[in-house]
Amino acid sequence: MSHESCSTTRKLHSRPSAAVGVGADLITSSSTVRNLGIAIDSDVAMQTHVSKTVSAWFAVLRQLPSIRRSVSETVFKLLVVLFVMPCLDYSNTTLAGLPLYQHQRLQSVLNAAAILVRRSSRYDHIMPILRDLHWLKLPERFDFKICVLVYRCLHDLVPLCMN
Repeated sequence: MSHESCSTTRKLHSRPSAAVGVGADLITSSSTVRNLGIAIDSDVAMQTHVSKTVSAWFAVLRQLPSIRRSVSETVFKLLVVLFVMPCLDYSNTTLAGLPLYQHQRLQSVLNAAAILVRRSSRYDHIMPILRDLHWLKLPERFDFKICVLVYRCLHDLVPLCMN
């Protein structure tokens, strides 16, 4: 069993392939489930969620340049932040322990958004651009959000269900 999954390969292959009857309903096995918009693979590696998230973000980023001439730079930056950041922040606590290659895929979207906002070349070093925008790289962003959540829990600033 690897550190990035909750099940062995043998266990994953022993999932029932035929539908199981529960009362009058037939329940079929699935390799991925969705809960609150988060796609969870049967091995909990988040591969499907990361792929769908990256694909959706790049789709949004491809549409945004078409409106650049119609709005001010400030409004354009705000639109990028409003469309991209909530997707990243929504499930970031579930993404905090991902392997490096998954983080890099997600980081590529954040980098593309920063380049789009600053009208930089994709060959420019990204760190000065992120620093100028006051955007954290993903691992630091995840850590920050988790620290904020822990702080709120410790100071009773969250709903009772989170205490």
